Amino acid sequence: MFDPEVRAIEPDLIHWRRHLHQHPEVSFEETQTTLWLEQRLREMGIDAIDRPTKTGLVAHIFGTKPGKPAVVAFRADIDALPMQEENDLPYASANDGAMHACGHDGHAAMLLALARMLHEHRESFCGEARLIFQHAEELPPGGAIELVRAGALEGAEAVLGLHLSSGFETGMFALKEGVLTSNVDRFTVTVTGRGGHCAFPEQCADPLLAASEIVTALQTIVSRRIPANEPAVVSVCEFHAGTAYNIIPNEAVLNASVRSFGAQTRQLIEREARTICESVAAAHGCTARLDWYDGYPSVVNDAKLTAEAERVIAERFGAAQTQTIGVIMPGEDFSYMLAGRPGFFVELGTRNAEKQTDAPHHNPRYRLDEDALVYGVQYQYDFARALLDGTRRFWEDQA
Repeated sequence: MFDPEVRAIEPDLIHWRRHLHQHPEVSFEETQTTLWLEQRLREMGIDAIDRPTKTGLVAHIFGTKPGKPAVVAFRADIDALPMQEENDLPYASANDGAMHACGHDGHAAMLLALARMLHEHRESFCGEARLIFQHAEELPPGGAIELVRAGALEGAEAVLGLHLSSGFETGMFALKEGVLTSNVDRFTVTVTGRGGHCAFPEQCADPLLAASEIVTALQTIVSRRIPANEPAVVSVCEFHAGTAYNIIPNEAVLNASVRSFGAQTRQLIEREARTICESVAAAHGCTARLDWYDGYPSVVNDAKLTAEAERVIAERFGAAQTQTIGVIMPGEDFSYMLAGRPGFFVELGTRNAEKQTDAPHHNPRYRLDEDALVYGVQYQYDFARALLDGTRRFWEDQA
């Protein structure tokens, strides 16, 4: 099932992943992570390395196989989340308040393994494999758009991404053609009232009460304004108000996340949210200001690359190792890398209840089934050689 060379790299692959897990750094602060990755790449003999952004890293590996060269980029995100790990592991996070709870340590380790495989077998492909270790996927505006603006994707004819997922069984590849991930937007609501002593509420305009009703009312956008067959989510995830138990505050602040598909739904949610916030606040004698922030757009998978990925996986692991999925709500700034070029993004399962690797992402007890890593390396290695075989480009119309 696996090439011997891929199995041979597995011990290093797991070692790299555990090092990254033990030394997490949050978005835009991945200084030591990037330095460590560069050191590993140079130890492999890879010298064509760029640092287009402060904590982003790009490695260029050039094949020697004759034929029609192409440039294909492979991307892995490297940042951790600002949260405290609760796992009892020998390689648990050593950095307080930071944890790899979304699989990015595995992504980076797999791309390192791919780098070694491609560098040691340069005769097996034609053109350039560009390996992008991307910072700050978790924090908008994100690292992808910075790398794009810095020219890291210039000349790339296709770009590929992979995400480990506890939503699927270990080794299962979840694929979808077309729109895969949601638009990711957010908004802040500032409710301003008139504070005072809690014993005399009639003298106040309570922004906390108004904001509480706003939280409830915002849920009607999805349930009553959007068709039932149109996926959308509005989640208020932060509520800040007050300084003492006996003081009605002057202000309450809400922060919310929005997930949607399609421009019309995106615009409708913003419009309805403004109406609800302003109207509910006014009913309580308060005012509300909504500040909207556009986030990551949807990832859209190219049809030809999706079909080729499915073929590559089925040929290696069997058709039963793939499953077609619907749209998924998490966002991905990988979408910025798709501007002007086709791409493909796949979910790779890591769920194994017996190993306790079934906790959701962004959870302090999230764990990664390391058996999934070799699947990701083999898939990317096979896909790289298929797309860089020197004969044709799957993302172009064929004659």
